[in-house]
Amino acid sequence: MFLDHFGFLAPFYDSVIKYSPSPRLNRIAALPTNGRLLDVGGGTGRVSQTLRGLAGQILVADLSAGMLRQAASKELETACAHSEHLPFPARTFDRVLMVDAFHHVGDQAGTARELWRVLEPGGRIVILEPDIRHLAVKLIALFEKATLMRSRFLPSPEIAALFSYAGGKVEIEREGYNVWIVIEKERHNT
Repeated sequence: MFLDHFGFLAPFYDSVIKYSPSPRLNRIAALPTNGRLLDVGGGTGRVSQTLRGLAGQILVADLSAGMLRQAASKELETACAHSEHLPFPARTFDRVLMVDAFHHVGDQAGTARELWRVLEPGGRIVILEPDIRHLAVKLIALFEKATLMRSRFLPSPEIAALFSYAGGKVEIEREGYNVWIVIEKERHNT
């Protein structure tokens, strides 16, 4: 049985899960950019709305129609899509973000392949995830399992290993209970 947790949470998600503009995200994602930015698993657009003016175009992709309605109400461009099968041509986006969403996807390896596929050479993928090494995050993971979410939290080295492509450079940064995985695609990579 599939429960649409995020469709249920959409109307009040932003008031419960707060997000403030992040200078660290801007630095790690190398913003501003004139290119296109894709916010995968971007839900209500709570992150994307703080990035207005920092990219040539911003698009929020998510599977939950309820979450995307909230993003559209913020006048953000949206696309309803599985992260494992993004409806965009290869090399479309200069920046690809996935904030607190990678653990929610069904096929994490497939998602990694798609993020890489839609990234332009010279572009950057930034994944922000809760760091499963911390007890508090382990408790969140247990809660999500108990509520029948399909969450699967991976240690950051396992996420990084999913992006071991030729012509790619992966770095990991830690901040409190979070971990940033930053993937750069070399310019000459096709």
